[in-house]
Amino acid sequence: MSIPADLKYTKDHEWVRIEGDEATFGITDHAQEALGDIVFVELPEVGREVAAGEAYAVVESVKAVSDVYAPVSGVITEVNGDLEGQPDLVNTNPYGSGWIVKIKTDGAGSEELMSEALYTTFLEE
Repeated sequence: MSIPADLKYTKDHEWVRIEGDEATFGITDHAQEALGDIVFVELPEVGREVAAGEAYAVVESVKAVSDVYAPVSGVITEVNGDLEGQPDLVNTNPYGSGWIVKIKTDGAGSEELMSEALYTTFLEE
């Protein structure tokens, strides 16, 4: 299982990459593995405001339908349209081409995020 050190993580198994005032969200390798084969991703609308901890997308797999929660607050600026035709990108490359949204953020909510080391410990508990 892959846990990149340059990302931050939530207890709900989402990841975030914050670069300046832009953040990219997705679900972790652990989450996609637990869900199984992803067959559909319901993407939110560009321009929507999201609060840290708020459900902003839905991932449907052969096993379950799961809400995806925002790691930080902001306004959605881009959605990964590739997921509409290739939802399995979330399985094959969750930290790369399987990203879900990008937002403009001031980092609100980031104090709750875990480093790679803390997330690894969290998974072991």
